[in-house]
Amino acid sequence: MEAGNRTGVSEFILLGFSEDPELQPLIFGLFLSMYLVTVLGNLLIILAIIFDSHLHTPMYFFLSNLSLVDICFSTSIVPKMLLSIHTENKAISYMDCLTQVYFSMLFPILDTLLLTSMAYDRFVAICHPLHYTVIMNPHLCGWLVFITWLIGVLTSLLHICLMKHLTFCRDPEIPHFFCELTHILELACSDTFLNWTLIYFMTGVLGVFPLIGILFSYSQIAASIRKMSSSGGKQKAFSTCGSHLSVVSLFYGTGVGVHFTSAVTHSPQKVSVASVMYSVVTPMLNPFIYSLRNKDVKGAFRRLLNRTTSCL
Repeated sequence: MEAGNRTGVSEFILLGFSEDPELQPLIFGLFLSMYLVTVLGNLLIILAIIFDSHLHTPMYFFLSNLSLVDICFSTSIVPKMLLSIHTENKAISYMDCLTQVYFSMLFPILDTLLLTSMAYDRFVAICHPLHYTVIMNPHLCGWLVFITWLIGVLTSLLHICLMKHLTFCRDPEIPHFFCELTHILELACSDTFLNWTLIYFMTGVLGVFPLIGILFSYSQIAASIRKMSSSGGKQKAFSTCGSHLSVVSLFYGTGVGVHFTSAVTHSPQKVSVASVMYSVVTPMLNPFIYSLRNKDVKGAFRRLLNRTTSCL
């Protein structure tokens, strides 16, 4: 053990999905493919927004930040898992595990708050179109993103500060493919009351309240759409909200699925599969949702492709 380590452990063992050696190449190839698609897809979204002036609007400013967060979320989890499979070494140091816990909490918080900001943007655009440019000015958009990062960083740091005082005396095996806070707390032999209290409190504040805000925004949007006399106006309003609603449904649906699965089953494999949907599949699908269901993004992709080919 490391000198001065008050936790009682110097490393943890990530058990992953399966110990069957015949399945490891399949798992490695599957996750490598999903990771590459996630990075490439979200990177294309960011580049399209940066280089296309048609997308220099608050909605796509938030979307570019969401894509960056999705890249970082996957990068904080998947490369370490791929390295463990490749080297056949499932150990992760205490500090590396602590770092992974930090980022695995930070990026979902950022996702939640960015999706809430995007819902507010759609609410202003559809319910108060004449005041949209005044309300959703660059100053406000910048502050919303700054506050989002500030809340995420401080909340994650608070969890880590509490976690650093825990002592671990059990077998340090984590039945998961990454260091996730609740799994770490289950290994602690010291009092974790404050840790669990903070988890439940923050889940309510940063999970439930943003969802209520999103639902309220869309209830007002639906009421405004019903009052529209033009079918073209209704169709345009639905098209601008469809992609965002799909991403919100996927994000919260998979998140609830993870918590529901962990509550009703004691199978680590089933919990891990549910976590894959939340932490790996969702960031991979977001670019497809926005590119397939959004004419502006598809047009930006075409212009970006034309600009790239003309430079070759």
